[in-house]
Amino acid sequence: MPSVDNRNLVLVGHNASGKTMLCEALLAKAGAIKRRGSIAEKNTVSDHDPDEKERGYSLDASCMNLTHKDRRINLIDTPGMPDFIAGVMEGLAAVECALLTVNAATGIEVMTRKIWGLIEARGLPRMIVITKMDHERAKFDETVKQLREIFGASVTPLFLPIGEGAGFKGVVNLLAGTASAPAEVADRAKELSAKLVESIVSADDALMERYLGDEKIAPEEISACFAKGLVKGALTPVLCVSAEKDIGVAEMLDALAELTPNATAVTRKLSRKVKDQVETRELEQKTDGPLYALVFKAKRDPFVGKIAYLRIFSGTLAAGGQAKSSSASRPDKFAHFLSVQGKETREVDVASAGDIIAVARNENLNCGDTVSTEDGWLLEAPAFPTPMFAVAVSAKNRNDEAKISGQLRTLAEGDPTFQVEVDPETKELVIRGIGNLHMDLMLTRLKRGGIEVNTRPPKIPYRSTINGRAEVRYRHKKQSGGAGQFGEVQILIEPNPGKGYEFLDEIVGGVIPNNLIPSVDKGIQKKLAEGVWPGIMVVDVKVHLNDGKSHPVDSKDIAFQIAGRTAFKEAFLKAKPVLIEPIVNLEVVIPAKYMGDITGHLSGRRGRISGMDQLGDLQVVKAQVPLAEVQNYSGDLKSMTGGEGFYTMEFSHYDTVPASTAQPIIAAAMSKQVAEEE
Repeated sequence: MPSVDNRNLVLVGHNASGKTMLCEALLAKAGAIKRRGSIAEKNTVSDHDPDEKERGYSLDASCMNLTHKDRRINLIDTPGMPDFIAGVMEGLAAVECALLTVNAATGIEVMTRKIWGLIEARGLPRMIVITKMDHERAKFDETVKQLREIFGASVTPLFLPIGEGAGFKGVVNLLAGTASAPAEVADRAKELSAKLVESIVSADDALMERYLGDEKIAPEEISACFAKGLVKGALTPVLCVSAEKDIGVAEMLDALAELTPNATAVTRKLSRKVKDQVETRELEQKTDGPLYALVFKAKRDPFVGKIAYLRIFSGTLAAGGQAKSSSASRPDKFAHFLSVQGKETREVDVASAGDIIAVARNENLNCGDTVSTEDGWLLEAPAFPTPMFAVAVSAKNRNDEAKISGQLRTLAEGDPTFQVEVDPETKELVIRGIGNLHMDLMLTRLKRGGIEVNTRPPKIPYRSTINGRAEVRYRHKKQSGGAGQFGEVQILIEPNPGKGYEFLDEIVGGVIPNNLIPSVDKGIQKKLAEGVWPGIMVVDVKVHLNDGKSHPVDSKDIAFQIAGRTAFKEAFLKAKPVLIEPIVNLEVVIPAKYMGDITGHLSGRRGRISGMDQLGDLQVVKAQVPLAEVQNYSGDLKSMTGGEGFYTMEFSHYDTVPASTAQPIIAAAMSKQVAEEE
């Protein structure tokens, strides 16, 4: 298997921008598959999951490979829907170059911008592929102009289309020379070729100086400088194709083999934590170095068990060799390596720097792990967004209650943006994902596994605290014919913002025996957990135990627990108690025409706009909003923008609930307790 001279590429772009069919066309042109599949016929190499076939779009990152001009090209196809952004981030972590697809008929769309930002964040070279050039509304020049306006002057055509729409019949590779360009585009090809060469040589000061001095530059020097400009980000070449009509595909395949960076072109950093400091060093990427590989994707297959996808950046590992995963305590034996073509695999004996392979049945390999023959140093793992779209679930069938958590956790193994937890405060089984589509997919997969669930919005994890001070003395006394109970305490409580619960023993003179002081603390902590307002945990309070009384016979642990918790309850209600709620940071990206609707909606949901940015002709609205107001924001945003917007959400802090909103929440908690006691 080839290694460091591989080309590792990921296809990324907005949904329906033609990624999957472009993969089919490239694989067929290179002879890697016998015939092209289609989305309509549900037989493409990359969309092989049953849900992908049913829905007609990609849900996961899918690995493929082909060989062209003696070079192995690894391709990763990725989803274009915002809800399945995890597949994009997995793919970007494994490659040296991103191919950003843009639909010639629709131009730059919402996910185009989002993905461009992710590419830049990882410092990857990129090419732009304008697809669907045979579409009746295809607009090459207008799309390139839009790309340059939004993504900058580095955007430069590498291909020039010969016609467009129904008249699209070929492409001219502007780097290969324009002598063979047909008359209808000859002048334009000559002009754009000169601009391309100028963009290329601008990546090298010495070459630029020679070029400006009218010195002839050899074609091989231009090609070498092309690669340099690509890696530096100074050059973003634009290609154009029609995968459906197989026009421009052969030329694109040549360009990928000849012009995209090889497996060592992008600098990779290793890091490790030493005490409180993070050390970094550059990884030397070579086949005879120590092994360093990244698990960029992991999933559980119903037939073969857990499958981990590895990108090897350094070293060589033969089947039967040993290496250690960063999430394991000791090295594992790697029995089999698999070369992946969609759902098909074949065994290979060895994997080296530059390869993308899969490993089956190794339970110690998880997404984001570094696999190495050294210890302590880590590769950069994908940084996935925190899932905030939450649903509480319970089994419809009682017999499934014991199985539901296990099934959900199996689903979570294959998707780092899907989380499962039992909320420690509300005791609900809660699943979290990126949005409505994501959640619907997971529930569909759960049902296919034989489990149906009831769903509901999860309870908001409200908490309570105090804004004032209060001192209370309370005596617990119980006499029932036998041994009695006696405990008397005096406590002072005050706010302890951001520091949790603190208990201070200020007893002097032994008025409460030392062995019973922890009983007071224990009783108070039980009340904190269950809440003075039932089910609403108390946080951030400081309690001073400063006096009390005991009885030589009747004072015992339970008596001082009861005294402590009751005293705390009374003090809490006197100390200006408040209800607090989780606040999230919300970032919404929308076309400018929806700006007023979005800001008005957020303000009406008790949101505070914290900033606005512009991203080309898109607007980015940043706000802090109570979680209770945006639990269903995915549906709200889709309704307001017709699906043209996307958002990210992450927890920020807790803040006070306005009294008018808090009162019914507290009343509901109190009435629920009364109902349960009856």
